[in-house]
Amino acid sequence: MTFSVASLVGPAVAGGVAETLGAPTAVVVSAVLIGLALPAAWMLPARPDRARGAPTTSVVSDLAAGLRVVVGRAALARATLTSVLSCAAQGMLTACIPLLGERVLGGAGRGAVLLSCTASSALLANAVLARFPRSVAPDTIIWASALVQAAAMALAASCQPAVLIVAVLIAGIGEGPQLAALFAVRHREAPERLRGQIFTAGASLKSTGFALEAAVAGPVETWSIPGTLVLAASVAVLAALGFCAIPSAAVNPSEDRAMAG
Repeated sequence: MTFSVASLVGPAVAGGVAETLGAPTAVVVSAVLIGLALPAAWMLPARPDRARGAPTTSVVSDLAAGLRVVVGRAALARATLTSVLSCAAQGMLTACIPLLGERVLGGAGRGAVLLSCTASSALLANAVLARFPRSVAPDTIIWASALVQAAAMALAASCQPAVLIVAVLIAGIGEGPQLAALFAVRHREAPERLRGQIFTAGASLKSTGFALEAAVAGPVETWSIPGTLVLAASVAVLAALGFCAIPSAAVNPSEDRAMAG
């Protein structure tokens, strides 16, 4: 939810600064904010085993260890595949935001505010789920949220102002709970010793999916914004289908210990 708050404020600030002072100034403001985060990151505590002087491992070996567990556990594999494909669809939508703002809302800077709409509905959806934490299983939320995002992107393809705003609000209802549910599945399924590696590996895959599909969306949207959004909706549907494509499989305690080692 704190991530959603930052996502809510950030695009609104970026859009406002870009409209009033220009896009280069907005980029400088972004760089300054990232710089302000560095002291907090520097003060994060070390891992307990490293604090005790245990042998350190490389980033590559940590990522490899996390990926092995993700592939070896069906619940983690399904959640990761669905979240990566959903993130890819989100990347395509994000790439369309400036042109949607320019052509539908009357200004590219206004498009950035659409991201704040998405973040606000994500925050609200997570707040509701926090009140009823056991109402829906996190595994169900992950694939259902992908379908919600697919519907939102299909609606956005209409390129009508009111419908577009409703669409990005619906997209947030899918994105926020899906991220929270993904964290829940990781905490439930990951061996404690490798939890950090699994989170890091999963985040790396999601970031890669987002970036690749945003790059794909760039050339496609110059041909057709609605076509790009329909393609994004198709990727989100594929994310939900991907969850069902990997059969569930129980892992016994001995396998748990083997993967942890």
